[in-house]
Amino acid sequence: MAKGKTKLIIASTTSTQNSGLLDILVPAYEKATLFSLKVEIIAVGTGKAIRIAKKGEADMLFVHDPFREEKFVAEGYGVNRRAVMHNDFVIAGPGNDPARIKSAKTAIDAFEEIAEKGGAFVSRGDDSGTNIRELDIWDDAGINPKGKGWYFEAGANMKETLMLADQKKAYTLTDMGTFLNLEPKIGLKILFREDKMLKNFYSVIAVNPDRFPHMKYREAMDFIAFVTSPEGQKIIAIYKRHGVNLFYPDAVPCVMHANKKRR
Repeated sequence: MAKGKTKLIIASTTSTQNSGLLDILVPAYEKATLFSLKVEIIAVGTGKAIRIAKKGEADMLFVHDPFREEKFVAEGYGVNRRAVMHNDFVIAGPGNDPARIKSAKTAIDAFEEIAEKGGAFVSRGDDSGTNIRELDIWDDAGINPKGKGWYFEAGANMKETLMLADQKKAYTLTDMGTFLNLEPKIGLKILFREDKMLKNFYSVIAVNPDRFPHMKYREAMDFIAFVTSPEGQKIIAIYKRHGVNLFYPDAVPCVMHANKKRR
């Protein structure tokens, strides 16, 4: 790191990294600070990101698990939680769709079909926000897939999980952003989407400086201000892969509408 630069450490879910968004958003922020600040991303599952922040080893979070985010703040570890953006989880799988989930009405129905037909399924199995959402769907379906011969736990990030699912010709739950970024390299197809259970919301949270006085609180709040500002939200709104938006702004949603009108 260049002399005189302050380092801001962000513990982030891997999907913001694997999707390529942070490769655009972070340099834009560093440029806005006249390069006086350097951002370091620790890209891990949401569960691990929160554990890192609870140890005072990151200045802020950029994650997607509303329940655990609220708990993190309620326990006094985080402050100033702000909504940033959302996209969707989708169920991807082999193009021939052996479990026939394309005709499913809900995500629960799709998971039930996979279990009934014993279709191979690869879980992230890493306590990430995606993993927790997947387990919630299994739970709502009344199915415990663990230990079944068709259920595999990758213990890996979304990119690696998609690669493994592709190798096994298996189904998996993935965020849309990572899937679209990786799509040219794999044979999996999006087979089910657009269920309210598959909405995927991202937030930023500053680590509480009262608990960890050494935190870069001012810098964290500056980054939060940037990603929730019209400038930051526009970067999110126009970020695409293969002509498809990967994320939709939530802090200033009118940015997306304005962008559509100009096209």
